[in-house]
Amino acid sequence: MERTIYKILPRGLWAEAKAAGRLDGAPVDLADGYIHFSTSAQVRETADRHFAGIDDLVLVAVDPALLGDALKYEKSRGGALFPHLYASLPITAVLWVEDLPIGADGHHLFPGAMR
Repeated sequence: MERTIYKILPRGLWAEAKAAGRLDGAPVDLADGYIHFSTSAQVRETADRHFAGIDDLVLVAVDPALLGDALKYEKSRGGALFPHLYASLPITAVLWVEDLPIGADGHHLFPGAMR
């Protein structure tokens, strides 16, 4: 199991989640019935594929051990197993949140610990 999983969010949605004490999900999550996460090996491709050119994002790092049985690893893009949370994300499971700016090359710049 991953030690950390990641969620990319617009800054405003993160602010709402923080104020509420939980994240119910972005529009795509609500439509799909679960919150999409990525592993450390998947998160850069997720950023490129689903958030290309979008600024004002944050990267939310989550401790999957605190999510219980509602977290499932399921096949998705290319048959890879992606973490999906079938519940709201409690803010207490969040390890850290960092800005996810766009670099000069057009790709998002990930926090130093992830480079």
